[in-house]
Amino acid sequence: NGTRLRMLHALTRAKELCVTELAVALGMKPQAVSNQLQRLADRGIVEPRRDGLQVYYRIVDQCAVGVLEEAWCLLECANTRLSERMNAGRVAS
Repeated sequence: NGTRLRMLHALTRAKELCVTELAVALGMKPQAVSNQLQRLADRGIVEPRRDGLQVYYRIVDQCAVGVLEEAWCLLECANTRLSERMNAGRVAS
């Protein structure tokens, strides 16, 4: 799910975010973010921590972090190759 991947990416960078912070970062409603985070928590990927009225989440499954890092690396490499091909096409024209 693309939304959950974006959430995990934001959590990887920030280490811990509350539902409201994630909602703002992703341009989503807090309830929608909360629902998606609950699905990740049910699978043991993230863990909630309550502080007053706020619920903060952090990634607890380090395998998920490794997979995300590998995926972003692959995406960056693919984008670099695409850019190089496009630039080579402009030079040849």
